[in-house]
Amino acid sequence: MDESAGFVLDEEVTLRGSDPSSPDVHRAGCPSRAVLEHVTSRWGVLVLVSLRERSYRFSELRRRVGGVSEKMLAQTLQTLQRDGFVHRDAHPVIPPRVDYSLTPMGREVADQVWTLTRWVEGRLDDVFAARVAYDADRAA
Repeated sequence: MDESAGFVLDEEVTLRGSDPSSPDVHRAGCPSRAVLEHVTSRWGVLVLVSLRERSYRFSELRRRVGGVSEKMLAQTLQTLQRDGFVHRDAHPVIPPRVDYSLTPMGREVADQVWTLTRWVEGRLDDVFAARVAYDADRAA
């Protein structure tokens, strides 16, 4: 077991046949899975896409991301900040003011997620048609 890359490697051979210390999302235990989960979670996607537009204060962002609780938004922002995607700028004023924005790496991932969200929005009719067809086949 090699811990030199910052994570424990198992004996599994990677699907790509590359160095087992290289990140491979297909390998169980690969740390890239956790990052992928953070970026593609429901709230992660919506926060990243929103921050792609501009910086937001916490309360503004909560209104922008409809349906997110204060607790989930705080957790999502902390996770994305820890991963290096979100910058938290606390201003020393009264009342306290905190702005959230994307880091350069956050901008990169937000652009990728934004493309996916636009694709999903553009193909909703096809998805709904596929669901109807699937449900009809299952009912038959």
